[in-house]
Amino acid sequence: MEEDRIVGHYCYASKEDAAEAAKEEKQAAYLDAHIDLSQTENVRRIYDKALADRIFRTPPGLQFLSRLRASLMASGAEDVPPVQLYVRFTEVFRERTETARERVRREEKRNRVIDNHRISVLLNLILLAVVGILFYLTMSSPNPNILNYEQALVNKYASWEEELTQREQEVKKAEKELGIR
Repeated sequence: MEEDRIVGHYCYASKEDAAEAAKEEKQAAYLDAHIDLSQTENVRRIYDKALADRIFRTPPGLQFLSRLRASLMASGAEDVPPVQLYVRFTEVFRERTETARERVRREEKRNRVIDNHRISVLLNLILLAVVGILFYLTMSSPNPNILNYEQALVNKYASWEEELTQREQEVKKAEKELGIR
């Protein structure tokens, strides 16, 4: 199985990468056969075009570009750009790495916090409604309570005073008729 991933001196991670390397190896061999390295201007055009179009990306292609660059440098060419590598060779780790299990636990905890928050808001709304209903019942109740006891007492004593005044007038009227006093 590994044999179909080997091209040249390299074993690639996938068949697709190996196929790309084989293609670039053929292109490099074709160009090697048809390029006259003594014609610096033509070599420079091919080198610049290959860099600009990113024609070569695998080790065989990059080795070919390296040989062209060495030829240009040996012939005295100036400002020859280096061969560009478009692959990362070192892994970049995050500062804090966590396992999938830890991420799942963190997500579950976050979901629990959100659920608890929703429950809390719902319970607060229910309690607010209960307090509102109790306040309404208290205000509309005919019995004296802490909110309306003063007014209830004033009303009670006012009605007694009114009743006594009315009785007093009736007694005075009856005394007048009977001739008492």
